[in-house]
Amino acid sequence: MPFIPSLRRAALCMALAAAGASALAQPAAPVEVQDAWVRAAVPGQSGTGAFMKLTARAGLRLVGVSTPVAGVAEVHEMKMEGDTMRMRAIPGLDLPEHKTVELKPGGYHLMLMDLKHPVAKGTTIPLTLQFQDAQGAKSTLSLDAPVRSAAPAGAAPAHMYKH
Repeated sequence: MPFIPSLRRAALCMALAAAGASALAQPAAPVEVQDAWVRAAVPGQSGTGAFMKLTARAGLRLVGVSTPVAGVAEVHEMKMEGDTMRMRAIPGLDLPEHKTVELKPGGYHLMLMDLKHPVAKGTTIPLTLQFQDAQGAKSTLSLDAPVRSAAPAGAAPAHMYKH
């Protein structure tokens, strides 16, 4: 019965092809992203923030962000100067190996400015994070972040934010 050996050969070929395909699969993402979200923005509002927790597999720097919904997207920090919360763009944010760095209201965050349309609650926003390792090699990670209407409890009030 030549049919049975042919069937076995076909099954073996399919198994080897599947194993080869998984070996060619993309490597694991350089950074694990958890709890990503974007703050909703009403019509006329020109900017908003994106927040998340980042855990790098190896030491990296978050050096940029892009999104089609904003004309400008930057990595920002907020810190108290006297009694005023100040915000500014930074060239990069260190992500130590296997340590979680939280981007949150009132701290490090992604600033999305020159919004092209309102960012409505219940939608998702595509973000592309840009990283650089110690040798200068660049990598990116794309994700879709849900839009929420409010920050978690304890976030700094919006009236305290100044550039």
